[in-house]
Amino acid sequence: MQPRKRSYTPTRRLYYIILVVLIIIVWRWTNGWHRFLCSSPAQSPSGSRKHQQPSSSQQSEFHNPHAPLIVESPTIQYIDLDNSSFTQGGDRVLILTPLRDAASHLDTYFRLLSELNYPHQSIDLAFLVGDSKDDTKDVLKDELKRLQAPSNPSRFRSTMIVEKDFGDDLPQTVEERHSFKAQGPRRKGIGRARNYLLYAALKPEHQWVLWRDVDIVENPSTVIEDLMKHEKDVIVPNIWFHRFDANGKDIQGRCELPVVNSSRKRLTCLDDYNSWQESWRGRRLVSKLDKDTILAEGYKEYRTHRSYLNWMAHDNPKKRQKNLHKEVALDGIGGVNILVKAEVHRSGINFPCYAFENQADTEGFAAMAKRAGYGVFGLPNYVVWHIDTEEKEGNLYGRKSQDKGNSVKGDDGV
Repeated sequence: MQPRKRSYTPTRRLYYIILVVLIIIVWRWTNGWHRFLCSSPAQSPSGSRKHQQPSSSQQSEFHNPHAPLIVESPTIQYIDLDNSSFTQGGDRVLILTPLRDAASHLDTYFRLLSELNYPHQSIDLAFLVGDSKDDTKDVLKDELKRLQAPSNPSRFRSTMIVEKDFGDDLPQTVEERHSFKAQGPRRKGIGRARNYLLYAALKPEHQWVLWRDVDIVENPSTVIEDLMKHEKDVIVPNIWFHRFDANGKDIQGRCELPVVNSSRKRLTCLDDYNSWQESWRGRRLVSKLDKDTILAEGYKEYRTHRSYLNWMAHDNPKKRQKNLHKEVALDGIGGVNILVKAEVHRSGINFPCYAFENQADTEGFAAMAKRAGYGVFGLPNYVVWHIDTEEKEGNLYGRKSQDKGNSVKGDDGV
């Protein structure tokens, strides 16, 4: 039986033609669509910028012919924190100094500031003045007017004064300010003042933040670049002061050995006890404290036996100079001179005005930074000189700061 032949009517041929035309249209449309496809894989917002860039082969395969969209509006600001702006003089540095009843220190402060070797056009200055009973604000304004005069070639990039009274009426005498009873409220107050200053002054263009006390009396003019070269998240120098014994010898704040004055009374010096390495006894003590208790280091009420940065330095000046940039990891730091990468602060690491791991202010800041995975370091042989607070008895009362098992020695065994 012969198969029946299909007859191709004009209507059927028209259907075939329409189908072919539709196939051509769909093909052309999908081929053009590929030009608008993103050439790189999806990334999370926290993904690395370098991983978001298409390769050269991808760029040649998928090309977007459209020009970038530009929004011209004075109310829209674009900030690229992946590519912070750099100045001709180097990384932008923000120097922050909280002030209270500091008028008598400002002359020395600004003299040392003017002598800094780091390019002044890459430095911004900001101050917080609060709860002062003297003329700190007026003296500060006069100093800044002189410093920032157009005729001064060493003027800084910008200056800022933040005024904020916290209603803090804590006593300001040396004895009262450094008493054990005052430490909790005092350190909470200082931490709060630092945070107000930080959030008012930190700008996207800053790469570093230098916290600097007003009562520094001596430092290397290269202190900024010296600390910066270590590329640490948080780093501090050693803090000493000049003090002279009965024979006129400068004991440089190093008082492990007793000094005897004319009344034969034992004299011990106040070191900066805020920069330290934790000990097993310290950890055991903290485990027993109430979570809201602030542990004030260096007081006989809390025997932590921590290792202090002060006593890790070489006694011999030549050996200190030879090992000037030796680094040690720290668990707590003082606030006299702290260099911080700005990204640490931007990540939420500030100065707790409450008990954080039983610490507050700068020691709490160090604990918070370490909890977040940042490195905290000190330079035991690099010295910045603080004013002598004239406290005639240190809070350790002659006792040793460390156990034998926790002592830290220099390269020569000191």
